[in-house]
Amino acid sequence: MAKPLPEQELKAIEGVVRSRPGGIAVGEIAAALEAGLPRRTLQYRLKHLVDAGRLAREGEGRWTRYCLPPAARRPEPGLSPIQVKTHAQPPVAGRAELELSAFNEAIVRLSQAGLEIRAYVRQPVAARKPTGYNRDFLDSYWPNESAWLTERERAHLHEIGRRNMSEQPAGTYARQVLNRLLIDLSWNSSRLEGNTYSLLDTRRLIEFGEEAEGRDRMEAQMILNHKDAIEFLVGTTVEIGFNRYTILNLHAMLANNLLADEGAPGRLRHIGVGIEQSVYHPLEVPQLIEECFDQVLASTDAIRDPFEQAFFVMAQLPYLQPFDDVNKRVSRLAANIPLIKCNLSPLSFIDVPQATYTEAMLGIYELNKIDLLKDVFIWAYERSAARYQAVRQSLGEPDPFRLKHRDSLREVVGDTVRRGLDRKAVIAHLVSWAAENIEPAEWEQFREIAENELLGLHEGNFARYRITPAEFEAWRQVWRGRDGRRP
Repeated sequence: MAKPLPEQELKAIEGVVRSRPGGIAVGEIAAALEAGLPRRTLQYRLKHLVDAGRLAREGEGRWTRYCLPPAARRPEPGLSPIQVKTHAQPPVAGRAELELSAFNEAIVRLSQAGLEIRAYVRQPVAARKPTGYNRDFLDSYWPNESAWLTERERAHLHEIGRRNMSEQPAGTYARQVLNRLLIDLSWNSSRLEGNTYSLLDTRRLIEFGEEAEGRDRMEAQMILNHKDAIEFLVGTTVEIGFNRYTILNLHAMLANNLLADEGAPGRLRHIGVGIEQSVYHPLEVPQLIEECFDQVLASTDAIRDPFEQAFFVMAQLPYLQPFDDVNKRVSRLAANIPLIKCNLSPLSFIDVPQATYTEAMLGIYELNKIDLLKDVFIWAYERSAARYQAVRQSLGEPDPFRLKHRDSLREVVGDTVRRGLDRKAVIAHLVSWAAENIEPAEWEQFREIAENELLGLHEGNFARYRITPAEFEAWRQVWRGRDGRRP
C-alpha cells in the first residue's frame, strides 16, 4: 500500500498557491515554502494535488503555472496554521489581467451542455476514459448541410460583427484596427498558452521592441511571432484562405524559434505527441495526419458562413494536432481568416479565461462535444466585437475615397520617393500616373491627396509607403533643396 503523503506539506503548498490568485510557477512555490522541498518532491506533490482536484495546472512546459481550481478560489477559513515564508514578493507583471481573467470565468455564460462537459473534464485524469482520434468527428460534418452554430446564433454574430463595411475591400476593417489588434490578439492568444507577459509588457514589446525584465526570452518570441502572423493575415487578404499555403506558413511564423526541431515550423508532424493533463491520444501515422489535414482544410473552405468556418477550424485543427506543437495558436489565428476577408470584427479572445478555454478544448479532445467551446466562442466574439466597435468610433470614420485608392496612393507616393523627384517633377509625374491608373472623374481629387501625402511625409510615417530610410533621406534632400529649405 502506498504511503500517504504528508497532509501538512500539501496544505502548505495549497496556501502558497492561494496567496497568488493569478497563478504561480514551481520555482516561486519552492521559494515561498518555509520547509524547503527537493524540486522532484515538490513536483510530485503538485501532481498529486492536481490529480486530486485540489489545484489546477495551466500552461505547458516552462510556462506551467498552478492555481486553485475555480470552485476554491475564494479564501477559506482554517488555513492560518500553514507556514509560508513571509519575505516580500515582487509584484508580478500581468497579475491584474490574470485576476480579471479568473473573475471572468464566473461570468462566461455556459449552456447546460457546456456545464456538463466542464464537470466531466474537471474530474481527475484517472477518472476519465482514454480515447484516440475519432475520424467520424470530421467525416460526419457535411459543409453547408451540417451546422455547429444554429441559424439564430449565426444571425446574432453577424449582427454584432458587421459594421457597414461589407462594400469595402476585404481586410479593410482589420487594417483600420490593426494597431490595437496586434496587441490584443498577440497578448490574449499568448496568455492562453500560459505566457506571463502583461498587456502593458506586450504593448512595449510590439511598439518599441522592449522585452520585459525578468521574463523568459521565449515569451517575447511567442508574442513577436503572433505579431508577424497577424500582419501576414491582414497584409495578404486576397491570398489567404483555408489552404496549405496559408496554414503551413501561419504555423511557421507562430512556431519560429520556439521548437527544438528547427525543421518543424511549417511542416506536418512525423512524430507522436501527447496532451498534458488529458487522456486523449492524437493520430501518430504521418499519412493519416496529412490526409485528415487536407480534409479539414477542404471542409472549412467549403463552408459558406464565416462564423461557422471560424468555429469549425478552431475545433478541428487542435483536435487533429497536425503539427509538433503550436496547434491551438494556429487555430485561433486561422479562425480570424474568414472574419478578416468578410470585413467582420476580428476575434481576439479578450478576457477569455484560460481555464475555461482549456476545459473547452478537453471537451473536444476527449468527448468530441462542441458545446463548451461554442459557449466560449460566442461569448468571446461578443467581447471582441464590442471592443473594436469602440476602437473604430475613437478613430472616426475613414475617408471612403482614400480607402478606395489606398493601394494606388501607396504605390504612387512610394514611386515618387524612390525616383527622387523634386516638387516640379512630382506634379508632372502625378498627372501622368493618374491618367494611366485612375478614372478621369477622380483625377483631380487623387492628385490633390497624393500631393498632400508627399507634403506630410516625415521620418515617423514614411514606412507605410514601403520606403526604406535611405530612400527617404535621399528624396528629402532633393525635396527640400540643397540649402535644406522647401523650394
